[in-house]
Amino acid sequence: MDLLDFARGPALGISLTVCVLGTLWRLFHLLRLPAMTDLSPPRNGAPSKTNAALGAIARGFWPRPEFGAAARVTTVNGIVMHVGLALIAFGYAPHIAFIHRLTGIGWPALPDAVMYLASGATMISMLLALWTRLTDPVRRLISNADDYLSWWLVFLPVITGMAVMTGPSETLLARESLLYRTPLAVHLLTLELLLIWFPFGKLMHAVLFAFSRGATGIRFSHRGVRI
Repeated sequence: MDLLDFARGPALGISLTVCVLGTLWRLFHLLRLPAMTDLSPPRNGAPSKTNAALGAIARGFWPRPEFGAAARVTTVNGIVMHVGLALIAFGYAPHIAFIHRLTGIGWPALPDAVMYLASGATMISMLLALWTRLTDPVRRLISNADDYLSWWLVFLPVITGMAVMTGPSETLLARESLLYRTPLAVHLLTLELLLIWFPFGKLMHAVLFAFSRGATGIRFSHRGVRI
């Protein structure tokens, strides 16, 4: 067994198990928390809880004008990064083939040119986010080891993935044997480190943001606060 066999076998199984069970464990402990009962009557015109929650989730994707241009730049950069990561993960043909081997589910891939553009934009946006965190006094003050570790664990699969993009995706998928096993193994291992860390760090916001925004929207709308 070489490094790629280990990455494709035991390491992949362990990382997926930790990611799934860890995520379910976090959600279980979140959902079993006792709900805070608000005994006050809702304000006149308050929307239903469902509408309040969905409105707050949607509204959170863009800052209010009062926050100024800096908040808009940060938001746009975050959108570029998250959309880019989604395109890379679910639009690249070898990634779709990888998911198909695991789950039996597949879908059409995006053109390689879109993947190159998404990869470059994602790397630039991540570097800009790190630079902002390091240079802005407030962000630097509130950042901790989790923030920087999470950044690295997302950045490493992106940059190692670009390193193994040695040709058109059709050519890569058509090969019966891999030319560069070690670089692909390193790419897989960085992804598996990300999966293991995902349930326990701030990357879990990819799941929890809907719960937190929804709860805030329900609570504020009940009191007549405009989200």
